[in-house]
Amino acid sequence: MADQGLNIQKDTHAQQCLIAQISDPHIKADGKLSYRQVDTASALRQAISTLNQLAPRPDLVLISGDLVDFGHPSEYATFKQILAELTLPVYLIPGNHDNREYLRAAFTEHRYLFQHRDYLQWVVDDYPVRIVGLDSSVPGKPYGELSDESLQWLDTTLAEQPEKPTLVMVHHHPFVSGIDHMDRQPLKRPDALADVIGKHAQVERVLCGHLHRSIQARFANTLAISCPGVSHQVSLDLTPNGPSSFQLEPPGYLLHQWSAANGMVTHQGFIKRYPGPFPFFDANGLID
Repeated sequence: MADQGLNIQKDTHAQQCLIAQISDPHIKADGKLSYRQVDTASALRQAISTLNQLAPRPDLVLISGDLVDFGHPSEYATFKQILAELTLPVYLIPGNHDNREYLRAAFTEHRYLFQHRDYLQWVVDDYPVRIVGLDSSVPGKPYGELSDESLQWLDTTLAEQPEKPTLVMVHHHPFVSGIDHMDRQPLKRPDALADVIGKHAQVERVLCGHLHRSIQARFANTLAISCPGVSHQVSLDLTPNGPSSFQLEPPGYLLHQWSAANGMVTHQGFIKRYPGPFPFFDANGLID
């Protein structure tokens, strides 16, 4: 009976997966501040400390691009040094601030980054949820784009395991956010991505970064969701032709909780600590 119970526990665990996502660290080297305001290195350390202390522990962490600020080797060295404090498996994709060559050179032990010759696109099958990373970076440009080759690769990759729940991660947002200056640098040709995603019902989420806010939109019969930044947030300004600006609002992360029984549920957490938790009721079940 004890062995049977152990097997049941193992089977139950195999049908669950907890995935943390952070985004847009924008790490600079030598203690420099981003935009002369933001200590992105300290912000990333705080984010990692938060993730390390989560209970239950996530099975893995995804970082959805803009790992560093200018794509310099010294920035990747700083990013890697800070990331070494993370006690969880981590998977990376590039954003428009990244450099493919220098990112690969800094993380040669991350073999998934070498699955494709030209792009940092990959698939990881080691968990109950399949993870697909895409490379939307266009050197020297703020917007993103997926080549026809990348879209064909995605279609083929998704077709390999149609029954396994899957997350697709891409840095640039494939939807209109309503924040004007960010919508001038989105993922180009989002309909081409939607055509591929729409063919594969197992895609639970399209995860992105870039927007530095938690924003959700219906996309290709699934949900596209952007992750808040780990340091600064893009200002929530929905006026036409609004200015390009950011705010030092509380940074955050996403937790994507999947189970065979309940499917995928996404939560947003904050990196900054707040008072609590407090019970709604006292020991007698009463409140004043």
